[in-house]
Amino acid sequence: MVESTATSGLDGVVAAAKAQAPGRGLPPVHLWNPAHSGEIDIVIRRDGRWVHEGAVIHREALVRLFSTVLRKDPDGYWLVTPVEKMRITVEDAPFVAVRVDRLEDGALRFTTNVGDEVEAGPDNPIRVEIDPQTGEPRPYVHVRRGLEALIARPVFYELVDMAQERQTPDGPRLEVASREVWFPVGPAEAPAS
Repeated sequence: MVESTATSGLDGVVAAAKAQAPGRGLPPVHLWNPAHSGEIDIVIRRDGRWVHEGAVIHREALVRLFSTVLRKDPDGYWLVTPVEKMRITVEDAPFVAVRVDRLEDGALRFTTNVGDEVEAGPDNPIRVEIDPQTGEPRPYVHVRRGLEALIARPVFYELVDMAQERQTPDGPRLEVASREVWFPVGPAEAPAS
């Protein structure tokens, strides 16, 4: 049975996330299976804004704190502590990649709106979907344990500038390499209108 404990749930999530000692990395939310679960009125909007009960959470430190206890399960997104898990709504991806850097070794390092840094490669692939309504690309990079970041449009443009044309079974494609893996970012030529 799912209980609604929004106020105590939010306080519990904040307390558990703060209990994680600084410098120890991310809490092991993938190992936690609390018996108590509920729902909380938190929505992560498509643009990366976190909203609680209709109001944007403006405290960046609080958003970053919540992001450390976020988990994606087959049945949705959860803020998880050792004693409870609270279901939240994610409109697209929970994070937004707001920066990309090409490192000296050629790897692509992305920085998200919540301060995560991730290098694209075999464990953190880049993928591009095409929005069926607009025909626009929707690029993503895997961040951790099934959680992805939507790659912001300016960052995607940087990727396209870095891309090389390569021959594929589907014809010429623009691709970027990171950690010895090539990732397609789009067709080599714009489709004819």
